[in-house]
Amino acid sequence: MNKDEEMIVEASCGQCMFGMKERVGCDLAVKFNNVSYFVEGAHIDDYGDAHAGNGFCNCIRKARVRGEIEEGRFRISYFSLL
Repeated sequence: MNKDEEMIVEASCGQCMFGMKERVGCDLAVKFNNVSYFVEGAHIDDYGDAHAGNGFCNCIRKARVRGEIEEGRFRISYFSLL
């Protein structure tokens, strides 16, 4: 993925919805090409209460993103929920 390329991904809590075990707690993650990455550059609550009914810990949302994978994490330069 090119850092200037825009793409549509799944966005949610890495631990609650994607089953990621590398961190403890709730952290924003994106999933594309069947691989999940924790997000660097944004916090899970930047887009509303993660534990609300439509929050990242309770559902998977679609997002338009730009960024790049660095050291196994997705460093965002743009993130917008659809």
